[in-house]
Parts: sequence; structure tokens; C-alpha cells
Amino acid sequence: MPNTLLEEISVDELPNWNDEDYSKALTSFINSCKTNNSKKIYADLCIKAKQSIDSKLFFTQEFKVYQVISENEDKSGLLTGYYEASLKGSLVKKEPYIYPVYEQPKDLIEVDLSSIYPELKNYRLRGRLEGSKLVPYYERSETNSKDLDANIICYVDSKVDLFFLEVQGSGRVMLDNGQEIYLGFSNQNGYRYRSIGRYLVDSGEIGLEDISMQSIRAWLEANPSRTDEVLNYNRSKVFFKQRETAASGSLGLELTPNRSIAVDRKYIPLGTMLYIDSKIDEEQISKIVMAEDTGGAIKGAVRADMFLGFGNEAMRKAGKLKSELKMWVFMPKYKEIN
Repeated sequence: MPNTLLEEISVDELPNWNDEDYSKALTSFINSCKTNNSKKIYADLCIKAKQSIDSKLFFTQEFKVYQVISENEDKSGLLTGYYEASLKGSLVKKEPYIYPVYEQPKDLIEVDLSSIYPELKNYRLRGRLEGSKLVPYYERSETNSKDLDANIICYVDSKVDLFFLEVQGSGRVMLDNGQEIYLGFSNQNGYRYRSIGRYLVDSGEIGLEDISMQSIRAWLEANPSRTDEVLNYNRSKVFFKQRETAASGSLGLELTPNRSIAVDRKYIPLGTMLYIDSKIDEEQISKIVMAEDTGGAIKGAVRADMFLGFGNEAMRKAGKLKSELKMWVFMPKYKEIN
């Protein structure tokens, strides 16, 4: 687990360990074992999990637990939340459905440098060709004013809702013909994610103590003339693909509410089983989760974004969630940590 500081503890030392729903945790682990990532990390434990009769005993007997520590040796980090967004749209462009949801552009080039520079294996270079020269791809403000060389999945009625769909990474669109389609992350234009919440705080528009998804939405609704200014501060633009099922993460698995998290894979490999200790709506949350997704805003070792599901309640919780986080990694007892 490169770049990650770890400190071993006993499973029984995990906070509120005896309050865990071990059966649901085991189900979540078995589901993640459908992926090559989890199979690579846990090998025969993926098989043993299916044969386990006592789920608690499985976790206590088969795993070592390590607390994740940040590079500055801090054991505490940040938990946020995300949800499956819901939008209204149409397959054809007509009022009020005028904002396109793009597939990955055909002229977007993605370069993997890891074969030449192994230390860059977690990074991708994205751009487009101008003649024979690779240049940065269009940033958000430019994609709004250009006809991209990309298929359009549908059109939606709100640029703000579309922006938050990009932040969440997946969602559903209820079309005006009664059909519902699922959207998932496909790629992005190569620019780092920049928080419009931070922009509004730094501009003195919203107090730091009041910042949330709800307060940002309220500000944008009250200041429509400045919507583009604020949204374009985040130069990153996300492109989508249509899916057959509800929200799925970077591993391709359908996400499990309250059990799937997004991590920074520079520190935590996708497919890893972890234990988190934090709060949601002032309620203590101590449980096993699976690292099944990533996100542009998820940076750091002790950092997680929990998938909270679909609907208004999930959106409300995700919009407010910003809690102190402690996190531990479950690894097979026979496996050495590098």
C-alpha cells in the first residue's frame, strides 16, 4: 500500500466494533469480491467469505487491521457524502431542456505514462490534438460555448443540476417521455477539480460555517447573473455514459448505500475493505465499508466520500456531511504490508 502510513491494532480495538452488523458487512465484502481489484488484495478470503457461517469470526480470525495515518502523521481526516442525483430531461433539445449531457468527446486523448514513468501510474494526461501538438482539452467555460465532437445522451433543464451531477459522478434522468435513464462517469477533461464552495467562501459570499450543497444552491438561485462565473471556477468538466443499472463506482459495481465509499487511490487501492469511525447527522457511524469509487475532490490518505443512496433524504445528508474521520484498513493476516 504505497504512500500510506499504517499502524497495526487489534480488531477488538476498533471503536464500537461490537455494534457492527457483521452479516451486512460480509455481504458487502462478498459483493466487492466480484471485482479483480478485491480478488487481487484478498485472494482466497473472497472464497472463504462465501463459505463463512460466523461472519464476526470471519473478520476477527482472517484479518489484520491497520489505522491509516496521513503524511503529516495525523490520524484524523474528513468524511463527506455523495448521492445519486436526479434530473429532468429530454432526448431532443427544446425548452426548457437545453443543457447537453455529453458522452466522452471523440477528440479527447488520454495518455498513460506509466510504461515510461512508473511513478506516474496513478495519473493520466488528457488533451486534444492541434495539428501534431497535444494541447490541453477545453475547460468548462469553453465546453459551454463550443459544439463538442461528442454524442449527446440527453438534454436537461438546469445547468446547476447538471453541475452537481458532475460532482456526484452518477445519476438518473427522468425524460419527458416517461423513460428513466441512468448515467455514470465516463471521463473528464483533464483539469483538477476546484471547489465552488471554497470560491464562494473566499469571495465572502457565504460564511465557512454555513457552506453546504444546500447553501450553494440557494446562493446560485438568488444570483443567476453570476451562475456561470461561479460554475466556471471549476474548470473540470465531466463526461458521462449511459448505464443499465443505478449508480456504480469506479470498479463498475452498483454502489451500496452507506457501505460504498470513494477514496484517493493514490493512498487506498480500490477494492480495499476499511473500517470508518465518524458521524452523520450527529449519529455515530462505525462500520466496515468498501473502497469502490474515486472522486476529483477526494484527496489524501484519511479521506472518504460515502455513497448515501438516491432521493431527497440522501441529497440532504450528502449536502451537509462534513465530519471528522478515522479510518482503518483490513488486510489478510498472511499478507505483508509494503
